[in-house]
Amino acid sequence: MSGHDSEHPAGADRFATTHWSLVLAAAQRDSPESARALAALCEAYWYPLYAFARRRGHGPEDAQDLTQGFFAALLEKEYLRVADNSRGKFRTFLLTAFQHYISKEYDRACAQKRGGHYRHLPLDFEAGESRYTREPAHLATPETIYQRRWAILLLDRVLTNLREEYVRTGKDVLFDRLRVFLAGEQNAMPYAQVAAELEMTEGAVKVAVHRLRRRYRELLRAEIAQTVERPEDVDEELRQLFEAVRAV
Repeated sequence: MSGHDSEHPAGADRFATTHWSLVLAAAQRDSPESARALAALCEAYWYPLYAFARRRGHGPEDAQDLTQGFFAALLEKEYLRVADNSRGKFRTFLLTAFQHYISKEYDRACAQKRGGHYRHLPLDFEAGESRYTREPAHLATPETIYQRRWAILLLDRVLTNLREEYVRTGKDVLFDRLRVFLAGEQNAMPYAQVAAELEMTEGAVKVAVHRLRRRYRELLRAEIAQTVERPEDVDEELRQLFEAVRAV
């Protein structure tokens, strides 16, 4: 028997629990587990929305209020009720919902905040503003900033998860020394020099780099798979994310 059942193609399990399925499940039932998972998701992906609000001309305090208010509305299911995974990308849903929130519900949200009826997530806006001040100063659109920051955040999450895998197997030093090869070899040290530093053969280093790159690609595709509707959308989303990184 082959390792993969023809009725269950490789990678299908990754699509059983995606960001979309999490959103839809949270909208349909009062589950503490789904609520906590959705809150964690908001905490992971808040900064691109904050940067979008800042680039649209909102000051730091207003951008903080907008971001907190939007996620409060999301967690209270005001926007989850209209969430539909047929809309495609999870990042597109978030931005569209955020734009609607800004244009239609900011005044009401501010009134709720003043009245004390406001659910706060532990978002580090001080660090977020510091990051925003280092964004490219030329005239990138709010949408460009959002797409770029989403892409970079996703790539950073993948890199963090990959390093954690190496740490769990006691190979953190190997990862830290080889991670430069993930960005290509133009600016990387020669394999022979890295081999000498790690007390490995040059061939062993090449094999380790190959494995690192392969695992990085696997984790990247798995992460992207959580944000799109269908497995066949992964390649296109990957292309668009890399374009977003290069756009600024």
